[in-house]
Amino acid sequence: MDPTTNGEYRVLSRRTETDLVFVDRSADESYDPVTVTVPESAPTLRPGYAVDATLSWPGSGPAELVDADVRRRTRFEFLDDVTGLFEAARETWREASAAGDGVNSRVTRNTDGDPNGALYVFANPPGGPDVFEELQSGTLPLEPLVERVNEDDGVAEREVFVMRPADDPFVVVYVVFEPEGLLATTVRDTYDCPR
Repeated sequence: MDPTTNGEYRVLSRRTETDLVFVDRSADESYDPVTVTVPESAPTLRPGYAVDATLSWPGSGPAELVDADVRRRTRFEFLDDVTGLFEAARETWREASAAGDGVNSRVTRNTDGDPNGALYVFANPPGGPDVFEELQSGTLPLEPLVERVNEDDGVAEREVFVMRPADDPFVVVYVVFEPEGLLATTVRDTYDCPR
């Protein structure tokens, strides 16, 4: 019988139709990605979901999902070759460039002045590591950005948009506080995200 482990995981991304990338949320902030084969009988798991899961570890090949219980339905959307990027992201990048920084962030607000998202930009220069692919694969962890929002605003479901603009040397990570709110809906509709 293959050894098994239990833990709290984040579904990071989809590698194939049956293989997902998980990160272990209980592993002392290491967030090492692991490929997990998911059987047809498993509950629907989408990138971003936080799950309590039991994994089986065969002698070779990816881990196999034995059981999973969805704790929070946070959603991750990875959007490549984005055109028509929103102005707050461009302005945040201009500020980083002017300061000679490779990273910048800001809190966005709705028309009433209430915080509705945490916006991050990361330099993605030609010839360097591909930040978008590193975020999608788990090499560069998204988890700390979500945790920072949860520390400030309480643990809740979020919608996280990771965008690589078609013609700009940076990557955007937008952690939207309310996944069913106006901002998340607007971003999904603007960039044709699936529901």
